[in-house]
Amino acid sequence: MMSREGAIDRERRDLVTRQVMDESCLIRFVAGPDGSVVPDLARKLPGRGLWVAADRASVETAAAKGLFARAAKAPLKAAPDLADMVERLLTRRCLEQLGLARREGVLISGFEKSAAAIRSGRAAWLIEASDGSADGRGKLLALARHQATRACGAFTAEDLSLALGLENAIHAVLLTGGRADRWTLEVERLAGFRPLRPPEWGRDATEGSDRDLDGRGSAP
Repeated sequence: MMSREGAIDRERRDLVTRQVMDESCLIRFVAGPDGSVVPDLARKLPGRGLWVAADRASVETAAAKGLFARAAKAPLKAAPDLADMVERLLTRRCLEQLGLARREGVLISGFEKSAAAIRSGRAAWLIEASDGSADGRGKLLALARHQATRACGAFTAEDLSLALGLENAIHAVLLTGGRADRWTLEVERLAGFRPLRPPEWGRDATEGSDRDLDGRGSAP
């Protein structure tokens, strides 16, 4: 089976449920030199991989029950805030991907340009600042629903502005293509740790399908 990036998908066993899953649905951890449990989101660190489903409950369970140490057959110690650490790292990776997308010219920002891109059918994702105005957000979400464009509101305007190098980033669109495919893999893992649809958005964000908003078919 081929992934969205053209590489062969590989399957690993989740430490918590013992179910075999595709790597894209898991977080890889390795043993640090000091006996700590280290997240390896890029799957590049040396050592035996310890795989856990990409959601907060699974990581917390693995840490609390000593499953990392059991799997590694070594006295590993997981930090109490390991799930928070994974969320921060995933957030950083997602924002870095957006910055790369803007430099590559496949991410556009601003209300009018975002609306035009959605109408054209070129938009893979609508990315809205979680703390932006409800009026503009609601209009773009309505367009996104009509075009079956997925939407994300996991980041604040400050987060997006820093990532994109803009003064006040509120509305953005990630265009279809390889960069969007790579970002989708990252943001779908992030969805296990923070809602991609802020609860305070209300009905302006929930009229669309759950699949389009959280990437997993669930409504966080």
